[in-house]
Amino acid sequence: MEVAMVCTRVNLLLLILSLCSPYKFIQSPMDFGPLNLLPTTTEASSDFGRILFHSPSAVLKPQSPRDISLLLSFLSASSLSKVTVAARGAGHSIHGQAQALDGIVVDMCSLPSQIEFYRGGEGDISYADVSGGAMWIELLEQSLKLGLAPRSWTDYLYITIGGTLSNAGISGQAFKHGPQISNVLQLEVVTGRGETVTCSPTKDAELFNAVLGGLGQFGIITRARILLQEAPLKVKWTRAFYDDFGTFTKDQELLVSMPDLVDYVEGFIVLNKQSLHGTSIAFPANMGFNPDFGTKSSPKIYYCIEFAVHDYEHKNTNVDQLVEAISMQMSHIGSHLYSVEVSYFDFLNRVRMEEMSLRSSGLWEVHHPWLNMFVPKAGISDLRDLLMDNISPDNFKGLILIYPLLRHKWGTNTSAVLPDSGSTDQVMYVVGILRSANPEEGCSHDCLQELLRRHRHIADTAGARLGAKQYLAHHPTPAGWHQHFGPRWERFADRKVRFDPLSILGPGQGIFAKGNKNVVYAS
Repeated sequence: MEVAMVCTRVNLLLLILSLCSPYKFIQSPMDFGPLNLLPTTTEASSDFGRILFHSPSAVLKPQSPRDISLLLSFLSASSLSKVTVAARGAGHSIHGQAQALDGIVVDMCSLPSQIEFYRGGEGDISYADVSGGAMWIELLEQSLKLGLAPRSWTDYLYITIGGTLSNAGISGQAFKHGPQISNVLQLEVVTGRGETVTCSPTKDAELFNAVLGGLGQFGIITRARILLQEAPLKVKWTRAFYDDFGTFTKDQELLVSMPDLVDYVEGFIVLNKQSLHGTSIAFPANMGFNPDFGTKSSPKIYYCIEFAVHDYEHKNTNVDQLVEAISMQMSHIGSHLYSVEVSYFDFLNRVRMEEMSLRSSGLWEVHHPWLNMFVPKAGISDLRDLLMDNISPDNFKGLILIYPLLRHKWGTNTSAVLPDSGSTDQVMYVVGILRSANPEEGCSHDCLQELLRRHRHIADTAGARLGAKQYLAHHPTPAGWHQHFGPRWERFADRKVRFDPLSILGPGQGIFAKGNKNVVYAS
């Protein structure tokens, strides 16, 4: 056993020397003891954004958390090493956050996606222990077999547990149950030192809170205990349309004030026919909403609220009557409210239908210069005006989400950053500019860079004037990150020193980067 460990350490030393060399030695799979290291792949140097391409020197396909621990233990103990490591799940980042230039990318999907369930009795909680590399769709499919499901979701489910917990994880349920990071009972984490730690709010709480929303800076989540609830069989899914922004946000805030009645609330801007059609693919109802979008010089903008109510058959609740009672309190455009009943699975997996439609048209694997922000309630109207000043409704391709969240549903000790409200108001908004840019339709390098410049202007202006904070943040300089964290920067930096003192982890975020030379931009 001791001989095998010595051989492994010798092999890892050779690995470090090869990675620090200006030449790429890893041209084929290499056996470094128990570690399965492969040469770099196109997948490991790209992501959903298709904006930045950082090529690693090697890819680790771990078969267990021990493989990750072994690698990080050796790297953290070596004074020679300048090697960085990034954990990559499904690759749904936008700005290369899960990439590692000349370093090692850990393919988290290689971990066995083991899921174990505990079903509590009357008054007890239920939960699932699941691999950090498993996807949320896998957890949904398995938990539904037991009549259970997680409480909080993301809109898109083909992303990993560890990936969303490293950010926050939000969707239309967040106003009621908080983000996904507020629905975790326990984590298994491999720190930047290579230590494997089981942590919770009561055990190694500093690490637990640091990792949640920690952008991959302190450790790699290899396992998570996710809180579950009873799953409904069906959902009543309703959409209402508006031509006034103030009425739109007022009704959204009305809905999130009814957590005992409403289970999901989101909303989006209807800029043009494409945005109306694109958001209707998964909505299985014929909507008679065919508005006049005006002209290029004088556009007309509309808004849509969608909310959902769970249908638990055994509770004998008349969901139709409930939705009608709720809608009677709303001030949408007359006769433009539409409801449909769908299975709980189809509702949660609704974005998959949109994905398949885009894939069939060759519009999925294009550039995605997305921008997501948290905006104080007081600034949401000004944010809408800022968006309209920087977006052309007639040629915008994609979706702009706007919906409210409630601050008290978020923990104060995690690494997630929210805007300061300046008041006791619990409401804030998430705004997502989810646009696509297709080179085959004329949006090549210059066009993409102009979109990125505009989004940077929106983010900077919203931050300076409205106190907005980026979600899934991207800042090109360390100073930008300092400003992003504000008074929480010192705690964030202290946690880095404690759990990843050599700054091995998460180089793609650029927070504690050791350099960003040789960056390749999309063309």
